[in-house]
Amino acid sequence: MIPVATLVVGAAGGYISGKDSNSGENQSALEESSQRTRSSSRSDGATAGEKTRKSRGANTQEIARMPGNSTRIQALMDFYASLTPEQLAEEASKLEGLPMSERIMASFLLFGRWAEVDPTAAMSFSSTMGFAGNFVRPTILQSWASTDPANAAKYYAENPRDFAMMGMMGGRGPGGGQSGASIIASEWARQDPAAAMAWASSLTTEKGDAMRSVISEMAKTDPASAIAMLSQMDEGDRSGAYGSIASEYGAKDFDGAQAWISTLPADQQAKALASAIDGLSNTNPQLAAMELSKMEAGEAKDRLLPDVVSDLARSDVEAAAKLVKEQGSEESQRDSMRQLMPAWTAQNPAAALAYANSFEGKVRDSALQSYVWSNSKGAPKELVKVAETITDEGDRSRTVGMTAARWMREDEPAAKEYIASSTVLSDEAKKRISEGGNMWDGGGRGDRGRGN
Repeated sequence: MIPVATLVVGAAGGYISGKDSNSGENQSALEESSQRTRSSSRSDGATAGEKTRKSRGANTQEIARMPGNSTRIQALMDFYASLTPEQLAEEASKLEGLPMSERIMASFLLFGRWAEVDPTAAMSFSSTMGFAGNFVRPTILQSWASTDPANAAKYYAENPRDFAMMGMMGGRGPGGGQSGASIIASEWARQDPAAAMAWASSLTTEKGDAMRSVISEMAKTDPASAIAMLSQMDEGDRSGAYGSIASEYGAKDFDGAQAWISTLPADQQAKALASAIDGLSNTNPQLAAMELSKMEAGEAKDRLLPDVVSDLARSDVEAAAKLVKEQGSEESQRDSMRQLMPAWTAQNPAAALAYANSFEGKVRDSALQSYVWSNSKGAPKELVKVAETITDEGDRSRTVGMTAARWMREDEPAAKEYIASSTVLSDEAKKRISEGGNMWDGGGRGDRGRGN
């Protein structure tokens, strides 16, 4: 069940511990919203189950054998939509019998649907799943909040121990999920921003995260209203909200975003501008590259470069390469190679290699490593020669080992001859690769470094 968290919703963090005592107006808004959501929360799901539960002809095993991945996903959605809460519980007990690839998607769809029709039962079932239950609760919580946010919030506040593990699962890392309060706030804001903000501002724990989520959701459709909401936040919590608004605002109206950013505290402007350019890059990477070039050198610009390069390389890889070349930060150049080189190698391997060799030191190492790792059409015999020129010992041994392992699958006698004569690979790595293994689990010498 672990891939459910990493592939679909991520692992979320933290829990709510209480509310402020002086929030009478907020409480009134919450009660009104709660009445609306309770009255309409689960009637349609029950109707769907009653309508088809006696005539359903498919099951998860039959669906898994259907041709076409999108067909299987749609069939699973239709199948789970036809079930009563009791039948969903029955299907949940069968998940462990599915192959992992089917189990991941089936779990996401099943618990997502179950949370719409009987969320407390879904939560209760997750408690019987052992450690795996921690990975489906964010899915249940999000789906519950998408139809009945007020009661999802109430359950979340009253059952903090159900979500205690969410704060221990990397909720803030790359690909990590939102906190539980943020999940609820985002879903609630799509339905009733005022009620969502009233609830978020009533929290004592995760208050800043929840309010930022409401503002971020608002900024997607109405940046001006999102900006107006900033006054409700504590000054210390506004920094993250500035970035959320700037990103959405920059994608819609970059000039307007710039004008607003100029009114922010001086120490917040560079980071907010980078967020605005990042948003712009999603729709106009060429213009984003021009705006990035105007930025003052610093951490904000360095962090932004790989994102703009990634977007620009899809439409104009040479322009992306030029942008990287013009930068003065070796660290940002190295990070950008992971976005640039795969795109260029796929289009023109010779030009990509020449470009990589135009750099020196660690930037060249990063470029060559990305070139070798992403060059799926190149001959291993030639790629291993490139890998051997990487100067960092750890990066060099890993890249050579990866290429040699690939060579073993294409031409085992030639690969074994190379491996035996290699002065780059350790004896342990030579043995493992020659026996059909790979470079992982300590195959290379030296520290792991910054490699891909």
